[in-house]
Amino acid sequence: MIDKTAIRDASTVIVLRDRDHEPSVLMGQRGANAAFMPNKFVFPGGAVDPEDAQVPFADALSELCANRLTDGVPEDRATALAGAAIRELWEETGQILGRAGTWESPPDNWRDFAATGHLPSASPLQFVFRAITPPGRPRRFDARFFLLDADDLASDPDDFSAASDELAHLQWIALDRVRSFDLPFITEVVLAEVAARATQKDPPASVPFFRNDDEESLFLRLYGRPMAD
Repeated sequence: MIDKTAIRDASTVIVLRDRDHEPSVLMGQRGANAAFMPNKFVFPGGAVDPEDAQVPFADALSELCANRLTDGVPEDRATALAGAAIRELWEETGQILGRAGTWESPPDNWRDFAATGHLPSASPLQFVFRAITPPGRPRRFDARFFLLDADDLASDPDDFSAASDELAHLQWIALDRVRSFDLPFITEVVLAEVAARATQKDPPASVPFFRNDDEESLFLRLYGRPMAD
């Protein structure tokens, strides 16, 4: 049974389209009866499953992103977070981040993805934000936000036919009008970061970390552990 009071690791994916001309992001609306952020428009994402740490990547996460993801946490966490990002993107939108390939005996929660004939590819994911849900919420997550260029998808970005029913009204929303939608506070904060980086394809100099614990809220920056030359 899931401990709803525990802070769970989670991954969120911001898919950016037409970044050089009219940038837009992929979002959907959570149901009215959802326990977490009902009715809000959100990016695809969700909690890390144990199996996410065991998937075979066609391309690994970049060393820089992996380094920053493991700032203050176990080194194997980066693989699980990247896996969860790809799985949640597939489940909630039907979009595939992967390369053609097959694997034997995929975990139950990866069978539908594997059936598309792809192996997950983590290299296009760019770690850009981390936030912990404040105390007092029905569920709390330590969420890592990944930025992804729609050109790196192996699927048709307008085809949501394989999506689950977890998010309704899946659509591409222009950055210049996204704030007219009903958004969670943290999504607005992340969108400001994305808008500032819309035309910048290199990783950020550091990753913002909005840390909320039971004692205080802090806005920090993640630079990662020192990397070997």
